[in-house]
Amino acid sequence: MPTDPSTPRRPGTPGRDEAYVVDTRRRPKRPRGGAVAPPRHDERDLGPTAPPHEPRYRWRKGRIALVVLLVLLVAWIGFMVWVPMQAWGAVNKVDNIPDGERPTDTSGYNYLLVGSDSREGLTKEQRKKYATGNAAGNRTDTIMLVHVPESGGKPVMVSLPRDSYVPIPGHGSNKINAAYSIGGPKLLTDTVEQVTGIHIDGYIEIGLGGFASVVDSVGGVDICVARDMNDKKAGIDLKKGCQTLDGGNALGYVRSRYEDPLGDIGRAARQRQFLGALMKKAATPSTVLIPWRYKSFADASAAGLAVGQETGIADAVRVLQAMRAVSNDEGLSLSVPTSDLAYRTSAGALAVKWDTERAKALFRALKDDEPLTEPPPGTTVEGAKNS
Repeated sequence: MPTDPSTPRRPGTPGRDEAYVVDTRRRPKRPRGGAVAPPRHDERDLGPTAPPHEPRYRWRKGRIALVVLLVLLVAWIGFMVWVPMQAWGAVNKVDNIPDGERPTDTSGYNYLLVGSDSREGLTKEQRKKYATGNAAGNRTDTIMLVHVPESGGKPVMVSLPRDSYVPIPGHGSNKINAAYSIGGPKLLTDTVEQVTGIHIDGYIEIGLGGFASVVDSVGGVDICVARDMNDKKAGIDLKKGCQTLDGGNALGYVRSRYEDPLGDIGRAARQRQFLGALMKKAATPSTVLIPWRYKSFADASAAGLAVGQETGIADAVRVLQAMRAVSNDEGLSLSVPTSDLAYRTSAGALAVKWDTERAKALFRALKDDEPLTEPPPGTTVEGAKNS
């Protein structure tokens, strides 16, 4: 029946000229509560936020990241090992093994650590800047016996004052540093072995030429100066208090003795203090984790270093660890017991005389590798801390 155009249509119904369109899409069922149920999606249609094979893609990406991380880690470990090995190859080797009979080699490790006043490696400008002078020949400003125990005790650093009056094999009695001037590392090692009764397992020597460079390579070393120090012969004018010393001031700090009330004993204490602080700085992240600084430190150390022919890199590591232990209060820093700091020798010179009985007791304990947790009675203990 035709529809009268004037008759109003119901909303939603097609007009006369409009075709009916059948919507074949499945409409969501209306739950009893009146809400419209969400449309169902085909399981294969993951949508734009879930691309095909996403779990496999993530796994592959994670594996690549892990491989890259492992490669970087292996490269870093290789670099950390290669740098000291490469530097060690440049270290100068010296003959320090004494001839003839030597003390029995016992438990623990004993090393002779020597600081030479050799100007080799210093330019004319550096000698003027550091006030080292131009003295010819080599002498020993620093002589230390470093004991690394196997018995579980603390590492021990014992200063042997350079003016110590001792027998020198084949040359009578004299100041201990004369042994180095007369016969170099070999006679010095022989002298220390005979006077202490301790077998020396390794020899390490550093000269003035390399010392300042080593300090500068780590950006200076933090030291607490106990008092004002103005020593023109050492080239320093330091004020009391904690401060960072560069290479030049550090060199003067460990060399100065004429303005020190304790003379050579006071200087030995400062040397032990500084070496411990230097090793502590060398082990900080600011040195180890910065590749160029780490390599600079290794190269500078090697350039100013000389070691015995039978001294290996493992021996050098033990000495460095002992010095670091001392700086962390995990080791003992001592000076050999003395009875007279102004002993007049037969030649009329003033020297340092050891307290024979107490010195023998100390050396016996080190030789027998007895655990030392406290300084032996009568032993001078100074400079073990840096603050």
